[in-house]
Amino acid sequence: MANYYDSMKKKNLIIFGTRPEAIKMAPLVKAFLKNNFFETKVCVTAQHREMLDQVLDFFEITPDFDLNLMKPGQNLYSLTADIITGLQPVLEEFKPDFVYVHGDTTTTMGASIASFYSGAKVCHIEAGLRTFNKKSPFPEEINRTITGHIADYHFAPTRTANDNLLREGIKKESILITGNTVIDALLESVSRVDNLDDVEINNLKTEVDFTKRIILVTGHRRENHGQGFVNICNALKKIGESVDNVQIIYPVHLNPKVQKPVYDILGKLENIKLIAPLAYPAFVWLMSKCELVITDSGGVQEEAPSLGKPVLVMRDTTERPEAVDAGTVILVGTNEEKIVNETLSLLNNPEKYLSMSKLHNPYGDGNASKRIVEFIQNIGK
Repeated sequence: MANYYDSMKKKNLIIFGTRPEAIKMAPLVKAFLKNNFFETKVCVTAQHREMLDQVLDFFEITPDFDLNLMKPGQNLYSLTADIITGLQPVLEEFKPDFVYVHGDTTTTMGASIASFYSGAKVCHIEAGLRTFNKKSPFPEEINRTITGHIADYHFAPTRTANDNLLREGIKKESILITGNTVIDALLESVSRVDNLDDVEINNLKTEVDFTKRIILVTGHRRENHGQGFVNICNALKKIGESVDNVQIIYPVHLNPKVQKPVYDILGKLENIKLIAPLAYPAFVWLMSKCELVITDSGGVQEEAPSLGKPVLVMRDTTERPEAVDAGTVILVGTNEEKIVNETLSLLNNPEKYLSMSKLHNPYGDGNASKRIVEFIQNIGK
């Protein structure tokens, strides 16, 4: 009887490859593993190895399949090919009914193509985000657009994302507005990190000067490489030199195109602290303690407002316009003057800061994963 019951279960395969994907998929993995209606397995491509493993450890997820694709000097051509061919034996062995991919990475695009070839139903988490500029962000805009036209089911985080899909001809009945799973992950994590015995968090407690106002900075986008990062660093230098009671904490991305301008321009400034990239728990802890965030990250635009942190986004376009409309983020691009002026305005204008920090986060209530599981379970009923 048990074997017959197991054979009747719908099979889920959840695929991801980068740290941001792992963070956003972790709550969904846990929600499906708790549900006896499904047999759920996890496959990682590991297009980002070390940073991915940190998240898997924190959320206590052990992959069933690990393609371990990260190579020195890998490029988009070889990575895309390796993802598609690497997934073939996994898909043929497990024969999933549903495959879940997230957002806009090369893993997402490659896995959606491979899963389509296998005959599985493709479920796109964080569907419908668009800038309508195929070169910004690159290659993410095209990755998510291709995935959106392969996917059978679309889990849109917001009404705007839903409307983008409808305009592209996606059937209304295949879309569910869920909120963003990153908020599920964040709310769980914030409740844990304050009491977590973590080496990075313990180091931050001694290294960061919390008698000062902390500005957290992250930056890595390809479209900002070159003069964009020079402008960003010059802006941070001006902020650091013009405000005494501020400490800028910048976990510097490992890409040499980021490291060189950052360390050349900011490496010797007293109130700017350059540190190694942080694992997810330490980053969440530091984000919860800072005063404001300056970033070009997509996920941070969603996370920080849930913690009441104003966000300045160092991009000219964003696929997350809801945050701009809600007032929880401000687009500053890589314009040196604008970065400086908006930062100083928030630091020097308490009313503006409080107004921005108290705004409602448009990205959800922490129940996105639950909504996705219920939707898939009800298919065919």
